[in-house]
Amino acid sequence: MKPGHLALGVLVTVIWGSNFSVIEAGLRDLDPFLLTALRFTFTAFPLVLFVRRPRQVPLAALAGYGVLFGVGLWWVVNLAMSRGMSPGLSSLLLQSSAFFTVLLSALLLRERVRMPQVWGMVLALCGMALVIGHAPSSSTLVGVALVMLAAVSWSACNVIVKMHRPEDMLAFVVWSSVFSAPALFVLAWVHGGVQPFVALTDGLTWRAAGSIAFQAYVTTVFGYLVWNNLMKTYPAASVAPLSLLVPVSGIVTSWIVFDEHFAPQVWAGMAIILAGIALFVASPWLRPGDEAAA
Repeated sequence: MKPGHLALGVLVTVIWGSNFSVIEAGLRDLDPFLLTALRFTFTAFPLVLFVRRPRQVPLAALAGYGVLFGVGLWWVVNLAMSRGMSPGLSSLLLQSSAFFTVLLSALLLRERVRMPQVWGMVLALCGMALVIGHAPSSSTLVGVALVMLAAVSWSACNVIVKMHRPEDMLAFVVWSSVFSAPALFVLAWVHGGVQPFVALTDGLTWRAAGSIAFQAYVTTVFGYLVWNNLMKTYPAASVAPLSLLVPVSGIVTSWIVFDEHFAPQVWAGMAIILAGIALFVASPWLRPGDEAAA
């Protein structure tokens, strides 16, 4: 990756890591499903009024990405966090999407994975296992399963981007959110009836409004504009592992904002994850000619 693109990728992962604490702040005032619906409503509006729909992307792919991204990824994550998953651990488990993305890209798009990248994945997985094994006990098995499901959804979103390679990524992010928002409002109504909407007048505090704005414009519009452009430009094995930086940012932010404490083994696991990412990034210079079919 070019140094400028690599720097943007790292910046986005730092933003995404802090986003889990931003979600936690919003969940203290709003229904989790309504919070997600509002996030994608403001991702779409008012920008959709000024940005033309990406014509080269089939409508089915745009709608599929929107539903998978809004419902399969973020609705499921918010559901898991409302069931007791901590922001730090949620940010960690979601990054298993890096491995699902590499595998799906290898299977569906015939992308190749270098052996140093394979070892980088193994090293990062060991770090993740160490962190999960010493994570706070408040996280439930159901919550863990939900976040893993969200990780698979994110991987599918990455593959859609790689398959269709939208020319205007801002238009792609904005217009896909047009399909996310209605589905999320329906789910909010199915789950809670009219009560979440009635409570919105009292629950829409400055903290909740800030959470919605950050998630919509910083995390989604800016973050996925950058990320999807990187996914379109580079092989998945070069980009996806950068997301393993997200739990490091997420855990540190959760520690700073919510005073969430972790065992020394968790910090050691994060160091191992960083070592695995470093191996991924350095792989083209280690053994340039050594490739293995995934």
